[in-house]
Amino acid sequence: MERPVTTLFMLESLDGKITSGNSDELDADKDWCQIKGVKEGIQQYYEIETTTDYYSLNTGRVMAKIGVNEKNEYHDKIDCRFIIIDNKPHLNEKGIDYICHWVNKLILITTNKNHIAYSLQKKYDNLDILFYESLNLNTLLCDMKKKYNTQAITIQSGGTLNGKFLRDNLIDYVNIVIAPLLVGGKDTSTLIDGEAITFSKDLFKLKALKLIECNELENSYIQLKYKVLK
Repeated sequence: MERPVTTLFMLESLDGKITSGNSDELDADKDWCQIKGVKEGIQQYYEIETTTDYYSLNTGRVMAKIGVNEKNEYHDKIDCRFIIIDNKPHLNEKGIDYICHWVNKLILITTNKNHIAYSLQKKYDNLDILFYESLNLNTLLCDMKKKYNTQAITIQSGGTLNGKFLRDNLIDYVNIVIAPLLVGGKDTSTLIDGEAITFSKDLFKLKALKLIECNELENSYIQLKYKVLK
């Protein structure tokens, strides 16, 4: 395989929601730890997260939602490399500073030639920037293997980007922690969002799964592991 093996790893509610509502003010990390019946077991997700791949792929928008642009104290350093896709940009100087102090290396992926990260490259020796005129996810993954010898990547991005990975046939495994929670809302982001199919001729875009492992966790949480059938 010319690209790394990928695993989609997420926390979701029983109805498949990965956040609390349809605005960036709401976020599962910030909100669900406040809900009685959910907060008691949520730490299990973060404990499992520490066992995932050395390379973790996410987006600037998700990072901004969890508050890295406003952090006043640094997170404990973790043995991990972050691949962050950020075009708008969603990350500001403070957010990049926080992440560079948080992980071993920040590999920032962008199509924005004016991203604030360019002005910070000399300041942080663990900040790499990969620029693309337009982003092709397969090309990105192949570049990660060629340039960094990346063998495996954990994907933890939002529903729309997860959907693009799915449609491009770039998800190999799924590792899901289900919280005992119903969220609802048709505009609330789910595990896989993005463009829906309309015709039966497109059924090939749906991906069947083979269950590898099912773990009953404490406080009514469940962990499910699947292999994506190609």
